[in-house]
Amino acid sequence: MMSLNTEQHVLIIGFVWPEPKSSAAGKRIEQLIELFQDQGWEVTFASSAAKTDHMIGLESMGVETVSIKMNSSTFDDFIRDLNPSIVLFDRFVVEEQFGWRVAQNCPNAVRILDTEDLHFLRRARKKAANENRSCTKADLLSSEDAKREVASIYRSDLSLIISDFEEQLLKNTIGISSELLQHLPFFLDTVDESTKLSWPGYNERNHFMTIGNFRHAPNMDAVRFLKKDIWPLIRKQLPDSKLHIYGAYASQEAKQMHDPQDGFFIEGRAESALDVISEAKVMLAPLRFGAGLKGKLIEAMQSGTPSVTTEIGSEGIKGECEWSGIIADDLDAFTDAAVRLYNDEIVWNQAQEQGAHIINHRFAEINFGDIFIDRLRNIQSNLANHRQQNFTGQMLMHHTMASSKYMGRWIEAKNKNR
Repeated sequence: MMSLNTEQHVLIIGFVWPEPKSSAAGKRIEQLIELFQDQGWEVTFASSAAKTDHMIGLESMGVETVSIKMNSSTFDDFIRDLNPSIVLFDRFVVEEQFGWRVAQNCPNAVRILDTEDLHFLRRARKKAANENRSCTKADLLSSEDAKREVASIYRSDLSLIISDFEEQLLKNTIGISSELLQHLPFFLDTVDESTKLSWPGYNERNHFMTIGNFRHAPNMDAVRFLKKDIWPLIRKQLPDSKLHIYGAYASQEAKQMHDPQDGFFIEGRAESALDVISEAKVMLAPLRFGAGLKGKLIEAMQSGTPSVTTEIGSEGIKGECEWSGIIADDLDAFTDAAVRLYNDEIVWNQAQEQGAHIINHRFAEINFGDIFIDRLRNIQSNLANHRQQNFTGQMLMHHTMASSKYMGRWIEAKNKNR
């Protein structure tokens, strides 16, 4: 496989093939690819997942694509031939599967983990929500998912953390050194006055909406919560209002909730999320669990659409800023907030302005991309010392290579004999 004469060659190993129009995770990968290409670096994207009809056209972006196999020595041949200088793992389960092979065959490649969100945090919160209680520190520290994900962070040279809340959690609750972590949120354009003037105004908008990939558990839980508890209360106060719910991969359960007579519409995939969000007066996002940054709420701010969400929904986005709408965790408070934001033009306009403020001060003020690239170059130039300071990571990689190596070979041999 021929490599271009570029300064760096980045291999991204994806959990799935990226779908930017289906999920925030897909948008994240697209932004990382563009960031690397902006440096003049060559990018190869590989995944063991099946390709989909809605995946981004990576080849048209100048990205080489390769289908790889799990538990197969063919990956060893592939990566030795490619010889990347940087390998980025899309989520910890990908690092578990391929990290030791990268370390063995390309020991000088910098290994980066893009966590997307902290899976162990999302899953612990889901378990607590299903048990109608708050998630505790003990829930996190006793989680098997936490042990796996944190081990992956230690084995990597650097982990990208999309939410500063999660960065602080890893430092303060888990005790991970800041030397292993890099806060890297979404890269957003500044909202200027011309952008604001392009947004439809309060009187040009109608109804409520929400959006999110139905395969993502927090989104589906929010839709159930809306259907069963929140929407009936809103309709009592606003009997002519409608709720439009967009999202890729609508399940049969979701489709059965479609009820035009009740103003509850399951719309399915949106060709342009920003377009459908900008048509609505208010976004509803009653997220009871989750992690990372909620793409729908950031897109609402980019569209000038105020929102009602929970503390978990706003986490990592607002910082010390006022929310672009109203935050409410209680059922009645959430309902009242939705009605108030929908009816009060003054409150609505203030919320819209605050969304622009959050984007400009939390996501566009600092060039996160340049900071990350500088950090990456520094690690490359001091890689041996960087790894030496991370003894826990060396220890975990040693044991992972010893165990995963023989397990992988056993699975490969077993598959050959079928």
